[in-house]
Amino acid sequence: MGIFDFFLLEAVINGILFGGVLALLALGLNLVFGVVDVVWIAYAELVMVGMYIIYTLNITLGLSLFLAAPAAIIGVGILGMAVHHFIISPILETPPINQLLATGGLLFFLQSFATLLYGAEFRNLGISLPIIEINELYISFSRLISFGVSILGMIGLYLLLTRTFMGTAIRAVAQDREIMSLMGVSTKKVYLITSAIGGGMAGLAAIMLVLQQDVHPFIGLSFGPITFMICVLGGLGNLLGGFFAAFLISQVISIGSFYVSTELAYVIAFVLFIVMMFIKPEGIFKRGT
Repeated sequence: MGIFDFFLLEAVINGILFGGVLALLALGLNLVFGVVDVVWIAYAELVMVGMYIIYTLNITLGLSLFLAAPAAIIGVGILGMAVHHFIISPILETPPINQLLATGGLLFFLQSFATLLYGAEFRNLGISLPIIEINELYISFSRLISFGVSILGMIGLYLLLTRTFMGTAIRAVAQDREIMSLMGVSTKKVYLITSAIGGGMAGLAAIMLVLQQDVHPFIGLSFGPITFMICVLGGLGNLLGGFFAAFLISQVISIGSFYVSTELAYVIAFVLFIVMMFIKPEGIFKRGT
């Protein structure tokens, strides 16, 4: 295998590792949409909040990263519940445009509030993780950790949805909320718990991203649109579809970056998305949880 092939293999591996984090983001957003039937436009900003929680606890207050990380998951999970209770619930029965405007307003509020508190500076944890070298392959250890934790998070979500009573209730409400209401299931409680889980997954994604990137108030713009694109491509509300689409798009971006440039690779990914929407407007998979 020549050196050229090693570089291509490295791009494929990095695409797989990047796909793990994208899949985690897509699963959280798809879960909320599949159950509550609302798209959180501000989902990436919840991840940003989680990154700032870790930064504040670890750098400003000197708390161990092993304590700051679970605090971010819990904190963003609580924020997810608050978003549903105070913003989504009052307008749940209104036209979808109202819900999009409300969560879009939340997006700008969180960006502005973060700018007010922290400024627009780029901040990081100052952690330098090693690069794994295998022959001529170079793999980021931080991406490897992120991929492993993301996979564990996705397995945990799968077990929660398939092996617990609450998971069964979540899947049942996603399939037919009217019937479940008639059977005595509290859809409001299911919505709150689902929003907490979705927020918690955003917090978990924040842990993975803060190890690789600087945090700033507008970091959500770097992965928010692509997360939404992945969810639509896979089929809004379909967890398996989002998982598959995340790895498809990550490979397009990674291999495209190898052959052309990162900027053009993102353009190619969005063009692929547009073409797929013409071919299968409902997404690769049909909606479902």
